[in-house]
Amino acid sequence: MENFGYVLATKMLVDGKRKVRFMYREEAAGQYSGWCFFCGDEDQDYADNPDNLGIYDVNTIIAIDRSIVPCLEAAPGTAYEREDENDDFSISTEFDV
Repeated sequence: MENFGYVLATKMLVDGKRKVRFMYREEAAGQYSGWCFFCGDEDQDYADNPDNLGIYDVNTIIAIDRSIVPCLEAAPGTAYEREDENDDFSISTEFDV
């Protein structure tokens, strides 16, 4: 995808080449698309530490997990989750973006 803007993702996801199990979209700002991606094993302390997050081109995440593509046009305020990395994504009703 070109001109999509950058995304945030945990290093646990990217460095470990793990599939996405949770993602949400905030309001976009400048070059930031608003998307944040997690593998689902991060605890709150890990996710709150900025050293554990990275800024990536969305194609980096797509190369790891192509199943995110249908969700990428979702509106800000949307969150998706899946129990297992091979399940389909469903809209998360327990996460307030």
